[in-house]
Amino acid sequence: MLTDTHAHICSDEFDADREAVLARAYRAGIRSIVAVGEDRADAEKTIALARQFPILKPAAGLYPTHLDTAAADKMTAFIRANRQVLSAIGEVGLDFWVVKTEEERIVQREIFARFITLSVALDLPLNVHSRSAGRHAVEMLIGNGARRVQLHAFDGKISAARPALEAGYFFSMPPSIVRSRQKQKLVRHLPLECLLVETDSPVLGPEPGVRNEPANLATSIRAIAKIKGVPEEQVIAAVTANTRRLYGF
Repeated sequence: MLTDTHAHICSDEFDADREAVLARAYRAGIRSIVAVGEDRADAEKTIALARQFPILKPAAGLYPTHLDTAAADKMTAFIRANRQVLSAIGEVGLDFWVVKTEEERIVQREIFARFITLSVALDLPLNVHSRSAGRHAVEMLIGNGARRVQLHAFDGKISAARPALEAGYFFSMPPSIVRSRQKQKLVRHLPLECLLVETDSPVLGPEPGVRNEPANLATSIRAIAKIKGVPEEQVIAAVTANTRRLYGF
């Protein structure tokens, strides 16, 4: 009963064969996919797709590089209006890899803070992007009282992850863990009780430059099991229980 906790199924890269992609996911033991988005159009498309494919659990968010407070206000209103069909707010967060100036980062922080506040108010999990900004994102989450948090593809050091671990947040690992020493080191130091699995399809697959898809979740499971020195079944049981604690499904 696995869940891919972060995938861009609304991406146009899946328009030609989405049904086949989801069928492969189901055959791979995946029963839920948290379908995140980057803007209003993604959110509307994902909600529509979920009516056709019940395996999809829609999320709505504004990607951190959208530095538009008006768009953030509209997305906040959209999330409130669609609360009953949404599984999460995401993806949202900080991105200091792309956003370089302090002036722009102030806007980015302001928008992220709005989504954290909304998450607490609506009791919806946050599906968080924090590229090159892990420590800053964790500080904002804790400082703004975030309770239900998934740090997707966290690229920070274990020292940046520890406060999030103590706060009860979760870390999701994509198939690219097989080629990322940073993520391997993170898994080595984090307990199974805080781990989730994701694919971030269509990116972060086992092979660079090759379209990723939810069926590759098995790669994340195998990698975590190998790093931890435990059976794959133990990893599956742990991430399934963790997903249930965060998302309820």
